[in-house]
Amino acid sequence: MRKNGEPVWTTEDLLASLEGREKFFVLDVRNRDEFARFRLEGREPLPAVNLPYFEMLELGGKDEMVDSVVACVEEHLAGQLPRELPILSVCAKGDTSEYVAQGLGLLGYTSANLKGGMKAWGNYYSTRAVVESKELAIYQISRPARGCLSYVVASNGKALVIDPLRHLHPYLELAQNKGFEIASVVDTHGHADHISGGPALASAHGASYFLHPYDAIHPMDVLPATIPYDPIRDGQIFKLGGVELEALHIPGHTLGLVALRLDDRYLFTADSIFIGSLARPDLGGRAEPWARLHYRSLRKLLELPGKMIVLPGHFSSLAEQNEAGLFAAPLEELKQRSHGLQVLAQESEEAFIRYLLENLAPFPPEYVDIKRVNAGLLAPTEDDASVLELGKNNCGLSGGTS
Repeated sequence: MRKNGEPVWTTEDLLASLEGREKFFVLDVRNRDEFARFRLEGREPLPAVNLPYFEMLELGGKDEMVDSVVACVEEHLAGQLPRELPILSVCAKGDTSEYVAQGLGLLGYTSANLKGGMKAWGNYYSTRAVVESKELAIYQISRPARGCLSYVVASNGKALVIDPLRHLHPYLELAQNKGFEIASVVDTHGHADHISGGPALASAHGASYFLHPYDAIHPMDVLPATIPYDPIRDGQIFKLGGVELEALHIPGHTLGLVALRLDDRYLFTADSIFIGSLARPDLGGRAEPWARLHYRSLRKLLELPGKMIVLPGHFSSLAEQNEAGLFAAPLEELKQRSHGLQVLAQESEEAFIRYLLENLAPFPPEYVDIKRVNAGLLAPTEDDASVLELGKNNCGLSGGTS
């Protein structure tokens, strides 16, 4: 289980292993509540055991940390850890799990440690090109641990960024490496699951920051945003080099949600249609009335050309990747395989609304504060921001997978 000759996996190594369906076992030594909220997931379920590190030390009862790990594994975990699979040790920051990996190695297990731990994995970004030419380049920037997607669209040296995530380095590095200027930044809606990097990115580049005015009001507090923004209107055209993107106002997930259409080729659906599910309508605290808006907006999207490639705002599993490692699929294909879209197309409005309301996951309470941050009503520290964003996004229906 050595990467580049070392018993250590980087976040890049981990993503490659998850995408490649490599078989391995996870020994997660974080606290139980942290493991319950946020754990490693792949294209398929990962076998794992969670035993907090301090419990391992108590169970081992030795003076030296590695010795305690060895004793604990021999006496309490030997029957739960497979000899036939490599074992990846995981903790919050990659420190204590290093001792665990060493102890496993002494016992003859094939083992490695995740460098930087779950903190590094949670903050890791991956960038892939959807299409790349001077006339049109589209890059999908994902945060795999959270299932969050953002995009950079570039043409003839000018770029527009869609839904930038909290950390700015993926966008700044891409712009520098590819030699384009970030001219505009668009948040398709007021996000609840993650802190937007949109205002900061626009400020750093002297670019315009766009948001629909309906989402410049916190839906629970009913307070206006304090961040500067340029309003998006339905049908607005964003000209970018040799291409144009049209804003489509599709309320439902939020009141101000917009999709972006790049002629008949690409559809940036944001939080409306995902590859494996549909977006939920309750994150503003008004599930039923917003579900009715959601129904009408999604019906409008179904009328668009089926050959358009859907580029969503989130994913729920790496299994939604296509052969190129992208979260993208033709609209017509999604109509055929998505249970939610089939209900939308075949059932009445009332039946579809029942489907939405019956498939809502529990409301994450931290989402209220994240919306406050994105409206400029709350300014968290870096540590507080990390806590707010911990774990996967929860923007899709719980039972709406394809």
